[in-house]
Amino acid sequence: MRALILTLFLSLAGSAFAAEGRVATVYKSPTCGCCTGWAEHLAKEGFTVRTKDVDDLDMVKKMLGVPETFQSCHTAMIDGYVVEGHVPAEVIDKLLAEKPKVRGIALPGMPIGTPGMPGPKEEPWRVYTLEEKPKLYWEK
Repeated sequence: MRALILTLFLSLAGSAFAAEGRVATVYKSPTCGCCTGWAEHLAKEGFTVRTKDVDDLDMVKKMLGVPETFQSCHTAMIDGYVVEGHVPAEVIDKLLAEKPKVRGIALPGMPIGTPGMPGPKEEPWRVYTLEEKPKLYWEK
């Protein structure tokens, strides 16, 4: 029953915000500070951010089709796209402008220095497409 309710909620949330463009619905753990930091990054970049604290984030990721190898600590829906992890706003803007036929994009893990993750950048940031055969979408 819980899964059915979550499915309905996510499908309604995704379709309700799809036409609005720069609206991010962020699904996160209630206690995650870096998730809040990422949401604040998006807000500073002009996104309207709605956070949804959820107890079973793994179920959200599974329902939205985020493979384990691409998972991070939070998942967002933006204009019908799944955005997984600490993806910089400039990459989301690129996604929204190009509108590729993918389910979404992901920056796996929690790389230091990415939006919401304190500290100096220590490794390349690689954002991948979420599709049957993921591809590198952006790197910095």
